Amino acid sequence: MTDHPATFKDLCIDAVDPMLIGRFWADTLGLELQRREDGMTLLTGPAKQSTVWVNQVPEPVSVKQRVHLDVHAGSVDEVLARGATPLDLDSFRWKVLRDPEGGELCVFEQDQVPDNRFYELNVDCAEPRELAAWWAGVMGGRDELHEEHDWAGVEGIPGAPFERLVFGAVPEAKTVKNRIHWDVDVPDLRLLTERGASVLREPDDEIVWTVMADPEGNEFCAFT
Repeated sequence: MTDHPATFKDLCIDAVDPMLIGRFWADTLGLELQRREDGMTLLTGPAKQSTVWVNQVPEPVSVKQRVHLDVHAGSVDEVLARGATPLDLDSFRWKVLRDPEGGELCVFEQDQVPDNRFYELNVDCAEPRELAAWWAGVMGGRDELHEEHDWAGVEGIPGAPFERLVFGAVPEAKTVKNRIHWDVDVPDLRLLTERGASVLREPDDEIVWTVMADPEGNEFCAFT
């Protein structure tokens, strides 16, 4: 058995209009948009872990997302042309936008865009160092601390389709379900609950996975 009990499986994004958001993210991440016969919308790429499920939900974006994507692009204008809107184009070396349904994302402009446009996955939290260390222990990778900028990260997560999982400190508490979450594969749920994860929903007639939360309440799904 490896030192980490779970492996990264895929990413999930909630949307009121899955095809609208699916097309936006497929073009932005360089993935292929698929609509299955059962009505599910997903994006696929070169690896199984590149899969992004776009799940339909009734509630629109109502507060700042606690989880967002950082992406590489040749120009912020090409992302705006896909239906994004500007949020902050001047304060940082990256550009902060909203997707077509209002969810935040950050664009890092590059002269040469890498094949993998998915750069980082960001999570707002109260204790970045503790949460980064927790997820590094769960999925593997190297946790790092940047106290000056009040964030911590996990690099080199095995199988993850992004470079780094970033945890940034924010003063506000979590109030609604995260619209973006990731799934993991794990041989035994106890390997997660013994580390401090909690079970929010067990498998039933509708789902075959277990909905869980990390120590700060961020939802993720575990497949055994």
